[in-house]
Amino acid sequence: MPKMIVSIDGVVIKEVQLTKDRTTLGRRPYNDIVIDNLAVSGEHAVLQLTGNEVYLEDLNSTNGTYINGKAVKKQLLQNNDTVEIGKYKIKYINEVPGATFEKTMIMKAGMVPPPVAKPAGAATAPSAAAAPADAAGEVKGAIKVMSGAAAGREVPLVKVVTTIGKPGVAVAAITKRPHGFVVAHVEGGNKPMLNGTAVGQEPVTLKNGDMLELAGTQMQFVQG
Repeated sequence: MPKMIVSIDGVVIKEVQLTKDRTTLGRRPYNDIVIDNLAVSGEHAVLQLTGNEVYLEDLNSTNGTYINGKAVKKQLLQNNDTVEIGKYKIKYINEVPGATFEKTMIMKAGMVPPPVAKPAGAATAPSAAAAPADAAGEVKGAIKVMSGAAAGREVPLVKVVTTIGKPGVAVAAITKRPHGFVVAHVEGGNKPMLNGTAVGQEPVTLKNGDMLELAGTQMQFVQG
């Protein structure tokens, strides 16, 4: 279960489990996470829980909300991200073993799960379009945000399935395969655009430098 660990000057002052769809953070006593400090706005930010993912949204606060030192308006939190509000640091922890596989299982019909790995010693034909792999043979990839409040942020594709987008508006899933990555539409009325072409529920192979557009945000797929 995701949680937030609040600290100041290296001293942990509270730990909050995120169990509600919407968890508010601010100086006023009616917030779910209360930080009684003048640098914190009365209603400073909100944490939105969607499945096993948490989005942080700044509520037009006076002094702003920062993630890993960068000012944000709304952003999907990654495990071990540090949210900074005034002098307070709030560490986001979300370690759920097997969560990526559960996501794969609950995807809509039409989604193709990652193929089962071949047994050791099985012959595999080389692929000219194969993505770069590390020493262990695992393909590497990342999504670089090109526009919006999170522009410049790079999200490593380390999970079997990584979901991107805005829940209820447009959500896509990038699935790691043995020789690369594929993208497919998961939910929402707006389909993701890959190099200007709409992507449906049938997975489409990603190539280095491909441009994705989802919910008004432009992203670039980077291999290696």
